[in-house]
Amino acid sequence: MIPAVKIEGISKCYHTPDGEICALKDISFEVRKGEFIGIVGPSGCGKSTLLSLIAGLLQPSEGKIFIFGEPLKGVNPKIGYMLQSDSLFEWRSIFRNTLLGLEIQNQLSSRNIQAVEQLLTKYGLSAFRDHRPSQLSGGMRQRVALIRTLAVNPDILLLDEAFSALDYQTRLAVNDDIYNIIKKEGKTAIMVTHDIAEAISMSERLYVISKRPGSIKLAMDIHFDIEQRTPLKSRETPGFQRYFNQVWKELDIHVS
Repeated sequence: MIPAVKIEGISKCYHTPDGEICALKDISFEVRKGEFIGIVGPSGCGKSTLLSLIAGLLQPSEGKIFIFGEPLKGVNPKIGYMLQSDSLFEWRSIFRNTLLGLEIQNQLSSRNIQAVEQLLTKYGLSAFRDHRPSQLSGGMRQRVALIRTLAVNPDILLLDEAFSALDYQTRLAVNDDIYNIIKKEGKTAIMVTHDIAEAISMSERLYVISKRPGSIKLAMDIHFDIEQRTPLKSRETPGFQRYFNQVWKELDIHVS
């Protein structure tokens, strides 16, 4: 089967007045369709740069990126990008916020509008469609941001520290919400986070990136012997701590 994302020998260097700075060096991995991938590493290791490369917002200095077997050439409509900030506009209703991507892409058809309305109903937000963002909790705002991303029907979702602005309790609940939505919608996801527990609880495979220039130091498949896996259930399993200790040890070696 052709992978949803294939990264081949990616490196990214920047030229500055003080010389060349390399953010990433020789990164290679594949992501299968429908898979949820986590990426962790120390601050400044190039995690967000990697997502920007996959999104087509940056060009690699070396290497290639393929999306469903096709070479990536700039921004690809098959890829949706969800950032740390929900970036909802206060002067627009929740419903109008969810339509923003469709408006920008000139895809505001009756069929697409109906699909957004169905997503709002499906994920418990239809009663708030005429509210303003400030009237919603942080968790609800993140659900709105995800629906806005899903509205343009991407196959691949990139999550860049998408939950870090939330308080701990809300973050745990939103992890479950977002994970379940992504799985129900059959999307492929790549998530960057500095939170080891979050990465382990949500990911099916986890990559640990070294300090700059970032390279893959550990690739780990994550399995929990539970039915209907959710992030909260994953945290409660006996194997969770073993995964955490393994990742922490690898990070500690390269941060100290």
